[in-house]
Amino acid sequence: MDQERLRTYCLSKPLVTEGTPFGPDTLVFKVLDKAFALMALSAIPGSVNLKCDPERALQLREAWPAVKPGYHMNKKHWNTVQLDGSVPDKLFLEWVDHSYAQVVAGMPKKHQRAVEEAAPGRGSKD
Repeated sequence: MDQERLRTYCLSKPLVTEGTPFGPDTLVFKVLDKAFALMALSAIPGSVNLKCDPERALQLREAWPAVKPGYHMNKKHWNTVQLDGSVPDKLFLEWVDHSYAQVVAGMPKKHQRAVEEAAPGRGSKD
């Protein structure tokens, strides 16, 4: 997974914005102001922090050397994944989807509905 493909994928999700609230070296992707992915831009290889169900987070760390406890994050709920090419892109994008879903699930119901309504294929059927 390269940084530009990851950026494009994150921005394709409903109601996602990007910014650099922690400085120019960390790109943060948020859904309705809640972070679901933080990408280190200057590290080589790059890395991304993703939110994860705590049990699944431990399983991923055991199964994948590129997955570590979340750097500068709550290590129970966040993993840092190295963008070193060792994780297949399809699986990596599933982890991004999981992170996004975890964040949305923690939102108030009205925000969850807004995300659902903004999803592709949910518009009017004219």
